[in-house]
Amino acid sequence: MSDDTARDNDGDRHASKMAKKKAARDKIMATKTGEKGLIIVHTGKGKGKSTAAFGMIFRHIAHGRKCAVVQFIKGGMATGERNLIQERFSDICSFHTMGEGFTWETQNKERDIAMAQAAWAKAKELIRDETNTMVLLDEINIAIRYDYIDAGEVVAFLKSEKPEMTHVVLTGRNAHEDLIEAADLVTEMELVKHPFRSGIKAQIGVEF
Repeated sequence: MSDDTARDNDGDRHASKMAKKKAARDKIMATKTGEKGLIIVHTGKGKGKSTAAFGMIFRHIAHGRKCAVVQFIKGGMATGERNLIQERFSDICSFHTMGEGFTWETQNKERDIAMAQAAWAKAKELIRDETNTMVLLDEINIAIRYDYIDAGEVVAFLKSEKPEMTHVVLTGRNAHEDLIEAADLVTEMELVKHPFRSGIKAQIGVEF
């Protein structure tokens, strides 16, 4: 058998195999017709939870869909996402930085709790507004973990008051098990390597 004939046979086998895969895939996809507003949780020790969530926010912006962001912990420093949204897309995406930094920076638990509660109140207001098709609650999992916000209250609100077609994204490590149970989509970012362990600080365009 010549090399050309062997290549032709390989090509035919590959095409046949891919055709069968496509038919199976099309059959599965034909059953997926539903739509709903999702509860989405990004958690885990790895980097990328907020980054992935902001990717979805920018997708909404690109599609001309109204959305909103509430930051529960971050706030002590400027970030590229916040700057870009506030400077160029504030007409379609409202951005609310309600935190003042991590608890070891503020060193004021009472104020941290008050700020987290204010952020949650703003979050509920934005979620109830059906013109928002996505609301990102950035680092809310941390506020819940520190008992600044009650996990049961968050789950109950999302189940009873979230509009049917509104997506809500909740980020932060150590997501509460009740929130994970209530969510439609949960992604855990796994830490494999991180430059911080090698003495590299947070860098512009990567971490913020």
